[in-house]
Amino acid sequence: MNLIRGALPYFLMPFVISLLLVPVCKQIGFKLGIYAVENARTVHHGKIVRMGGTAIFIAFFLSLAVLWSADDSLNGILIGGTIIFLGGLLDDIYDLSPKLKLLFQFAGTLAAMIIGDLYLTDLHVLSMHISSPLAARAISFIWIVGITNAINLIDGLDGLSSGITTIVTMTIGLLGFFMNRRDICILALTLSGAIMGFLPYNFHPASIFVGDCGAQFMGFTVACISLLGFKTTAIITLGLPILVLFIPISDTLIAIVRRKLKGQKFTQADRGHLHHILMIKLNQGHRRTVLILYAVTALFAAAAVLTYFDPTLGIWMILALLILSDLFIEFTGMINPKWHPVLSLINKLTGWPKMEKGEDPVDSGFLEKH
Repeated sequence: MNLIRGALPYFLMPFVISLLLVPVCKQIGFKLGIYAVENARTVHHGKIVRMGGTAIFIAFFLSLAVLWSADDSLNGILIGGTIIFLGGLLDDIYDLSPKLKLLFQFAGTLAAMIIGDLYLTDLHVLSMHISSPLAARAISFIWIVGITNAINLIDGLDGLSSGITTIVTMTIGLLGFFMNRRDICILALTLSGAIMGFLPYNFHPASIFVGDCGAQFMGFTVACISLLGFKTTAIITLGLPILVLFIPISDTLIAIVRRKLKGQKFTQADRGHLHHILMIKLNQGHRRTVLILYAVTALFAAAAVLTYFDPTLGIWMILALLILSDLFIEFTGMINPKWHPVLSLINKLTGWPKMEKGEDPVDSGFLEKH
């Protein structure tokens, strides 16, 4: 009971601050003209302010300033996060070029690594142990920049990036609790509280968007917290955070491959993301699509927690989830309509499903018939 009382301020303070600040951000956004414009890719209607992440950033920053004494790690996260936030806010206002956005991300990541020592010290991949400092730092850099962009890329539906980040953050905080890492628990609770104060305004139908400033800040902070907690974990370095972040990571990697196969630039937006497939191609609707992705994120989070306590059972659960994920990707043609190796193998062995060569199961009506 005392533990809960001690933890509550770290959640409640950012929650209340964020909840109260969002209406202020909406007013400022409208006056400054910082709102999302409808185009061929958008699913919203009307003018909706896209700087809601400002409330999350201020709530997180103020709460930690009041409740916790800063150390090098926290200073690294706050300074790097401020750079990331400012770059995202400028993008929300002026639509920065991809190169300029990356410049801010690189600067924020380097600040976190240099000031906060937020990088891997050892790299464990199954039975291999990589002790090269250069390799460990390079992977840390890619990890932070990658997760920052991954959360930003899934920010395509009301409440999606903010809700998924909340589940991810609370799971990492729970793992931090099991590892007796008070710092991880505090950071996770504070970020979760700040996002939860914003989420009621952002859930469908949203009255405000998190914006690049919020999505990038959330992704950056989650990446830093996961490095803080798992950089010396010998199970599989970053293995558990990768599991918890499966949805944004897999969606980003699939987008890279899909656009490469189409001869497009990675920065060229499309409607092939996971949330687009569920909402448009599978006709699940806006709210249901978001709830489905919450549930899938929670399943992978549960697999991460199970793996921490029982690696054998955890691996079996992970394998089951990965097989189901692959079947979904093949059925929907997320990478390419002609790419379905597992389905082709099943077809050769059993004669099911009945598909023509190169057929897209969704477009052909396969899902409706079966």
